[in-house]
Amino acid sequence: MKIPTFPIPRSSILCAALAAVLVATSSPARAEEPAGLPDYVIAAFGTPPEVADVPLTDALKAAIQTAFVDSIASSSWGPEQQAALEVVTASGDPRLAWIISDLMRFVTGGNLANTLGTAAAHLLEIDAPTSNHWGIITDHLIAWDIPAPPDYLSVKRAIFTGVVPQWRALFVEGDIDWRHVSWGGVLIDDRAYGQANAPCNCIPAADNPAVSSAEDATWLEDSDIVFGIEVNGEYRAYPRQIMEVREMVNDTLGGRDLGIPYCTLCGAAQAYFTDRMPDGVERPVLRTSGLLIRSNKVMYDVVTSSVFDTFLGKAVTGPLAERGLRLEQATVVTTDWGSWKAEHPETTVLIEALALGRDFDFRNGRDANGPIFPVGDVDPRLPVHEDVIGAITASGKPIAFQRSAALIALRNGESITFENIRLELDAGGIRAVGADGADIGSHQAFWFAWSQFHPDTELWSG
Repeated sequence: MKIPTFPIPRSSILCAALAAVLVATSSPARAEEPAGLPDYVIAAFGTPPEVADVPLTDALKAAIQTAFVDSIASSSWGPEQQAALEVVTASGDPRLAWIISDLMRFVTGGNLANTLGTAAAHLLEIDAPTSNHWGIITDHLIAWDIPAPPDYLSVKRAIFTGVVPQWRALFVEGDIDWRHVSWGGVLIDDRAYGQANAPCNCIPAADNPAVSSAEDATWLEDSDIVFGIEVNGEYRAYPRQIMEVREMVNDTLGGRDLGIPYCTLCGAAQAYFTDRMPDGVERPVLRTSGLLIRSNKVMYDVVTSSVFDTFLGKAVTGPLAERGLRLEQATVVTTDWGSWKAEHPETTVLIEALALGRDFDFRNGRDANGPIFPVGDVDPRLPVHEDVIGAITASGKPIAFQRSAALIALRNGESITFENIRLELDAGGIRAVGADGADIGSHQAFWFAWSQFHPDTELWSG
C-alpha cells in the first residue's frame, strides 16, 4: 500500500492546503489556574502553563492568517511567515500550540519542523524538543489538557482536508474532542459496501470475506494469533496476520451483521452488530478513516459519513450521532489458532489470500517501546502495553481484568467476578459473561487504550 508523504524541500515548502482562519483567542490577560491534574501527570510532564480565556487581538489574527493560512495556500514558508510565527509565539497563549501541533503533523522534518516545535515549546514553557517534535508537543498538550482556542475546529478542518479532501464530511461538530484527533499516516477508505476489492490507496477493509474450514486452513500455524467470534452457535476466526492488513471487516455470522475493527496500535479487536438498526437507519458500513484519537483508530460509516468512537461503538458525529446510535458489542476472544480450532472444530476462518501476501507482526515489534503516537498521560496502575480484558457491568461500570493474572487464576480453578460479570476460559483465551452466562461483549486491549477511553475504570489485577 502506498502511503502519502508530505516532504519539506530545502526552502521549507509546506505540502498541504489550508483555507480557513482562526477567529478567536488571544494573548493572555486573565490567567486561570490549571485544572487539578493527577500527581503522576505532574511527575511525568511538569506543571502546565497558565491559560487565559480571552479573545484574539486583530494583530494576532492577522499573524495566524499569514503563518498558518497564507503559507499553506502558497506552499511556501518565507520571511513573512517566519515573522508572523514570531508574533504568535510572543502572544504566550498555550492554546495556540494546538494549531502548531496540527500543522506539524504534516511536516516531515527539516528546519520547519524544528521551527514549529520551538514555537510550540515556547508557548507551553517547556524545553524545545530536538527530535520527535510533534510527538513531544502533542503529548504535553494532551496530558495537561490544554484548552483548544475558540473556533478551533474550522482551522483543524482546513489543515486536514487540505491534505485529504475526502475528510471534509468527517470534520464536523459533534460529541468528539477534536484536539485529540491526529493523522495516522494513511488515507481514508471511502469505498462503498461491496467494493472492497477495488484498489485503494488506504488500509483496505474487507466485506463478506471468503472463509474456509479449519481443516483446510493449512497455512496457519497453531501458534498464530486469531480473534475468535461466536454468534448464535456459529464460530469464526479472524487471523491477526489478516486483521493487521485489513483493520476492518464487515461480515455476517450466525445470521447477524457485524463490523469488526482491529486497532493494531492498541491491541484491540472488537465486534459490533450492525443490523437491527432503528427505523430509517441503513446498516452502517464501517471503514478506516486514516485518523486516530490518542493512538486509537477512528472508524466511520461510509453510508452517512458518521464518525464513531471505535472503542465505545458510539456515533459521535453525523446523522447517526443525531440518532444517538450506539452499537452493541459481541465478544472477541484473543487466542492462538491451535487452541481455538481444538475447542471449536466447526469454526470457519478467513482465507490466506485476504492477507494480500503480507505477514505483519506489529504486536511483537513496532510498539515495543511504547505507543508510537501521542497519548498524553497514561494511568500508572499497569504498564502501558499490559493486556487487559475489558467489559462494562450491568450498572454501567467499566472493569478491566489484567489478562496475565486472570489466566493463572482461571487455570487454577479460581472464580473471577465483578458485580454481574464473571470471567471464563474459552479456547485458551478469556471471555466475560453476565450472571446468566450470556455474552456481554468483552474484548482484549492494551491497558493504555482501555484506561484512556474508560478513565473511571475499575481494575482487577489478581
